[in-house]
Amino acid sequence: MASIPQGLTRSRGKTLRAPVILDLLAEAYPDATIALQFTTRWELLAATMLSAQSTDVKVNEVTRELFAALDGPEAVAAAPLEEIEALIGSLGLFRQKAKNLKASAALILERHGGEVPATMEELTALPGVARKTANVVLSNGFGRNEGVVVDTHVARIARRLRLTREHTPEAIERDLMRLYPRERWLEVADRFIHHGRRTCLARAPRCDGCVVEALCPSSQAAGLTDKR
Repeated sequence: MASIPQGLTRSRGKTLRAPVILDLLAEAYPDATIALQFTTRWELLAATMLSAQSTDVKVNEVTRELFAALDGPEAVAAAPLEEIEALIGSLGLFRQKAKNLKASAALILERHGGEVPATMEELTALPGVARKTANVVLSNGFGRNEGVVVDTHVARIARRLRLTREHTPEAIERDLMRLYPRERWLEVADRFIHHGRRTCLARAPRCDGCVVEALCPSSQAAGLTDKR
């Protein structure tokens, strides 16, 4: 059972607190994993591309219809843009997402023989695919930890726990990569995201029920100052 070593408090340095925090979150959320539903790497890529400014619940509703109607990159590349827009129209930014999805499908067919590429460089060369999306695909689709996925939950929790004082996803990711071994990078994202959705909420964090409260400099007991 994970426990807080004697003498370790929220005022101690992040290098001492970081591994204990992750162990406590692992015990609290043993089944934490990606919430997006997919069966192939293409479906994982597409769902992640569609998830920007949308909830995973909503994306899963949309992709059930999308993947049933357009099965694979070949079908998406061949489909009229208007058809893709209609299938994903309930998502925010759906027109740009439809454009990027169709263009990425075409490039995957043209450059990669219809298979989702397996490198950061190749993935981020696809329209609408930035580092965060590429990290999701590489870690969950290929078992390759090239970085830490930093979404709004990960960024918020990393800052509240004072594991970083940075503000940009890229800088926060670098700090987390320095704090945790590569083999735990996917776990960092999964545990932090679950903790952010269930306990460390953006506007009303539930500090009383938080398993890492004693190690959190931003807890209500210490005076919550960062509500972002």
